[in-house]
Amino acid sequence: MKTSIEERWGTHPADVKKYDTAQLRKEFLVEKLFLADEVLMCYTHNDRLIIGGALPVKEDLRLETVDLIRSEYFCERRELGIICIEGEGLVSIDGKDYPMQFKDAIYVGRGSKEIVFKSKDKAKPAKYYFASAPAHTAYPTVQISSEMRRMRDLGAAETSNKRLLNQLILSEIVPCCQLQMGMTELQPGSVWNTMPPHTHSRRMEAYFYFKVPAQQAVCHFMGEPQETRHIFMDNEQAVISPSWSIHSAAGTSAYTFIWAMCGENLDYDDMDTFTADKLK
Repeated sequence: MKTSIEERWGTHPADVKKYDTAQLRKEFLVEKLFLADEVLMCYTHNDRLIIGGALPVKEDLRLETVDLIRSEYFCERRELGIICIEGEGLVSIDGKDYPMQFKDAIYVGRGSKEIVFKSKDKAKPAKYYFASAPAHTAYPTVQISSEMRRMRDLGAAETSNKRLLNQLILSEIVPCCQLQMGMTELQPGSVWNTMPPHTHSRRMEAYFYFKVPAQQAVCHFMGEPQETRHIFMDNEQAVISPSWSIHSAAGTSAYTFIWAMCGENLDYDDMDTFTADKLK
């Protein structure tokens, strides 16, 4: 088993205006989150969010601490959200097993010492995407059942953004410190997500795109509303969105993405929206 982590620094919007394609991708794009029998992570200094992926194939994978957070164990001072994006498996938290399949989620409270990712069938291994933020207190670990999940139909076929929003980890669903997570599924024929786009200066966000068909791509838009940039993304890649940046995308086909937020408040609807005609 191997654990590795990348580190990304915070950026000023005035600096990002000068970035070429290579530097933009270097600073914001997380290209690889899944390797067999490894745990891969990225630590961003934007609100100190960690995102990562675990793919247990031949062995179970333990979520180990890393030197960047200088803790005895990973969740010593952190909360954690885990979402299964493929296959079936179990997540063991301090000896208790939680069965997981596509779209299942777990909120892991601060102080949880042992977190282990497992696959039910090694021929069809489970893939787990996770996000973690610093936590000021300990809330109970909870598995978000299908009954607890909140779903909202958004957009319309006429504007190419009909999508199903699955809210999984929100304070209205499960007590949490600052981490919020959910999954948005684009419907066939729709390509735009988060349209109209928005910023929320009190929170940063990361988007993880998956279920992108072979030879297709997602074009993620970021930057200040009057100074936008774009990053072309492949399947199972993530992008960091600072609090000053919009976050929206269009794909060459339908796709699914997971959003993870952390920061100053837990008000999901606290955002400043910009209609498409106001963007530059």
